[in-house]
Amino acid sequence: MPRPDRYLVGAIGLAVLTVALVIGVGVAFAYDASSARRRTPPPAQPAPAVTGAAPAAPAAPALPATAPDPYRPDAAWLARVAGQTGIPPRALAAYARAHLRVAAEQPGCRVAWNSLAAIGGIESHHGSVDGSALGDDGVPRPRILGPVLDGGAFGAVHDTDGGVLDGESTWDRAIGPLQFIPSTWLRWGADGNGDGVVDPNQIDDAALAAARYLCHAGDLADPDTWRSAVFSFNHSDTYVADIADLANVYASRAR
Repeated sequence: MPRPDRYLVGAIGLAVLTVALVIGVGVAFAYDASSARRRTPPPAQPAPAVTGAAPAAPAAPALPATAPDPYRPDAAWLARVAGQTGIPPRALAAYARAHLRVAAEQPGCRVAWNSLAAIGGIESHHGSVDGSALGDDGVPRPRILGPVLDGGAFGAVHDTDGGVLDGESTWDRAIGPLQFIPSTWLRWGADGNGDGVVDPNQIDDAALAAARYLCHAGDLADPDTWRSAVFSFNHSDTYVADIADLANVYASRAR
């Protein structure tokens, strides 16, 4: 869900949206809430390369030697794009890895790294909101929790996880750097870093789950599908436009 100090939620759901992007090509369709006009797409930019010979991304958790990570983004790409966009390398590695993995799993979806980066940027400043810091293990500390969804400014969502994920046994709270609602995580949670644990507080896991969940809407390169999918996640045109704008900025800077 969106950060509570920025948006009024019209419908509580998974707070992960995407800009429609062709895999490997930074073509984004931005939605203008005031006039319903498409903004000018950014120029194309390359997808992160994959190489088995490159060292692991900065501060990424080690993977077992018997199970090398086939979706590890190229270290040189990470360093260059992190410098150009200002996205912390540890967070960028998670977004890029999710991009590459879902591109292999669901090539018809076409969700890209800068879409996921825009979500992480808006939702938690890449795991650094409210004094949190993203650790080498991809977990922000202190952990990031949204407001208690008790029917106030952000609607009411009764507890769906017994407080196991969010520590709240009466109402739900959004969790982690991409702000998942517990019920959504229980359905879509993923193990993005290969450690055998599915954790919404861990950015590799959260990025992969977000990418997969976005893909259930269909081909996100189609602007109508994209707008419908985005609006179903959060009934806020302002949020949709903000995600699109930030994704476009990242795409243009990463050329």
